[in-house]
Amino acid sequence: MSRVSFPEPSDDTALDQIGPALSRLRRRAPASRKDLSRNLVLNVITDAPGEMTVGSLAAEMGVAQPVASRTVAACIEDGLLRRAASQSDGRRTVLELTEHGEAVRDRFAAEQRKAFLEITAAWSPEEQLQFARLLARYGADATAWSRRQATSPE
Repeated sequence: MSRVSFPEPSDDTALDQIGPALSRLRRRAPASRKDLSRNLVLNVITDAPGEMTVGSLAAEMGVAQPVASRTVAACIEDGLLRRAASQSDGRRTVLELTEHGEAVRDRFAAEQRKAFLEITAAWSPEEQLQFARLLARYGADATAWSRRQATSPE
């Protein structure tokens, strides 16, 4: 397989391209807008370090609570989520994935992996793995950064 060579941008140019590149990734995701919203909700709930309420989901997604509430209601109606009593405070309601929700999340992940492998087909296996690891690391660090921002006094 021949490899296409692109000129390397300067360091500053490369760093300036991060935001637009991440935005393009989101726009090019091979799914409908409804699927993207569901996938985001399912991943946020799965990745949460503790119990997830609608309010904490809204904060994590960076949307208003009514937006999160409508998305959660649609996910519950479609059998992806269920409401449950909090184990730490029975007065609170938390969100949990159903078996169907876990299966849908797994299907999204498989579709995204397939798209990644097709998009990066001209890359070496080492480049694919390096990028995947760095992107996952970036996501984890971005989540930690976002949580610190939300809790730090302004």
